[in-house]
Amino acid sequence: MQLSTIIAAKGATVRTIQPDALVSELVALLAEHKIGALIVSSDGGSISGIVSERDVVHAIARSVDSLQQPVSSIMTTTVFCAPPDAHIDDLMQLMTEKRVRHIPVTDPDGMLMGIVSIGDVVKTRLGELEGERQALLEYITKG
Repeated sequence: MQLSTIIAAKGATVRTIQPDALVSELVALLAEHKIGALIVSSDGGSISGIVSERDVVHAIARSVDSLQQPVSSIMTTTVFCAPPDAHIDDLMQLMTEKRVRHIPVTDPDGMLMGIVSIGDVVKTRLGELEGERQALLEYITKG
């Protein structure tokens, strides 16, 4: 299955945050939308970085004052992206190798089209496996 299929099913809405927003604002947005990461973008389309709950925890462990720092001070600037025609198997491999839980989906110009989380991948893969299981059961019982 391609990432474009996952994006079509879940929707292409991606929450972003400005690099100069405060970490406390980031925490509020993560809680409000019940998500684990935000794309850092000054224009809502280009990607400057990604910031996750883990980044917040690591920052607070260094200093509680980090809540008053800009998001740019804790964001991850190396963002692994995938095109919409990438296959879910490739995405699983990328997430495992790079130890990331969120992959932005981008067009050929690097503009944001959506985001896929490890939860989306697991849900999709379980759906594929269930479909295969059902097909095998039908084959066995009718064969």
